[in-house]
Amino acid sequence: MTTKTTKQDPYQALRYREFNVFLLLRFAMVFAWAMQFIVIEWEVYSLTKNPLSLGIIGLMEVIPAVGMALFAGHIVDQKEKKGLLVKCILGFSVISFGLFLVTWPRVVGDLSPTIILYSIYTLVFLGGLVRAFLGPTIFSLLSLIIPKKAYPNAATWSSSVWQIGAVMGPALAGFSINWIGVHWSMCLVFGFSILSLIALSQISKKPITNPKIGESIKDSLAEGLNFVFKNQIVLGALSLDMIAVLFGGAVALLPIFAQDILKVGAEGFGILRAAPAVGAFITMLVSAYVPLYKNAGKKLLVAIFIFGLSIILFGLSTSFWLSVFALFLSGLADGISVVIRQTILQLKTPDHMRGRVGAVNSIFVGSSNELGAFESGATAKLMGTVTSVVFGGSITLLTVVVTALKSPTFRNLDLKKDMDDHHNME
Repeated sequence: MTTKTTKQDPYQALRYREFNVFLLLRFAMVFAWAMQFIVIEWEVYSLTKNPLSLGIIGLMEVIPAVGMALFAGHIVDQKEKKGLLVKCILGFSVISFGLFLVTWPRVVGDLSPTIILYSIYTLVFLGGLVRAFLGPTIFSLLSLIIPKKAYPNAATWSSSVWQIGAVMGPALAGFSINWIGVHWSMCLVFGFSILSLIALSQISKKPITNPKIGESIKDSLAEGLNFVFKNQIVLGALSLDMIAVLFGGAVALLPIFAQDILKVGAEGFGILRAAPAVGAFITMLVSAYVPLYKNAGKKLLVAIFIFGLSIILFGLSTSFWLSVFALFLSGLADGISVVIRQTILQLKTPDHMRGRVGAVNSIFVGSSNELGAFESGATAKLMGTVTSVVFGGSITLLTVVVTALKSPTFRNLDLKKDMDDHHNME
């Protein structure tokens, strides 16, 4: 196969069996985690009718996820990845089963809403501990199941599958709450976690690539942090996406919009949640055939700017279908952002540091979803739901403009040379 043919092959990474299994595994886990979060949001708001309670859910997960992230990155770089991922998925399965029980009227029928609420918060907190290890482990495993020449294409497919799972999980959550209720929706989450465990059994154990086994935690973390904060491209991509997710997290308030503003109930909630999934699916199809690496900096800035505009439009809309369109647009733009950011990380990160860089990524971006939920819930409580969403979208726009003006290196980022280098590796 010639180099030219390889560059034009949108299915290059899919020709490796274990990578296809990895995509199934990643989709199942992201889908389950995202669906679980939304089902719990709906249940908690139904119990409290307090916007701040939605923010507390995010806070309960983000505190352990951020607090343990760097330590988790060190452990991931020191351990065999498949065995560590098995432990992570088993931990998530136990937590999802616990939420299944705590939302079962037959089990908690005699308990007060306060006890149920605190039980949910506790399980979400434990989930944050698991999440601290899950993200860096998956990020590290990806580079071990495909050759370097396929990294860029694999990053595109992996990011797209992540994006699809992240929006389809909540979308199904909205519909399943309406169809089968909160309790059986949690049972479905548990089923997807078991599916991911079955998929993982089809991936073989991988060698540990870190040459510094036994290195002290202090030295290990210092090396990882120095790499991220001295690499302006990696730091810029992480920071920009973090701000967008942190302040543009309007979707955390969807239960309020569905129940109290648009008044469309659980079925409308499902449609609203499904809208970004359609945008993300289009992103997946297009990015596989139309590479996003050329002028990646400009494309990332434009995508996040459009994301901010769509969030403002959603906040101001009083029309259900206009709100659906705004969320569709946000999914489309966010999908482009995720694909470019993951491509940057895969191309720029040395193999032996993937756990630590993945941990920093989870702090900057992964956990900012939950911090964004807390920010949205808190600002909605203080300034009103609509004002909170518009405020978040405006901060996102401001961040893009400042980054574009202050960082010409990032603005002019083009990954074509990195792509050519990796394609020539055999």
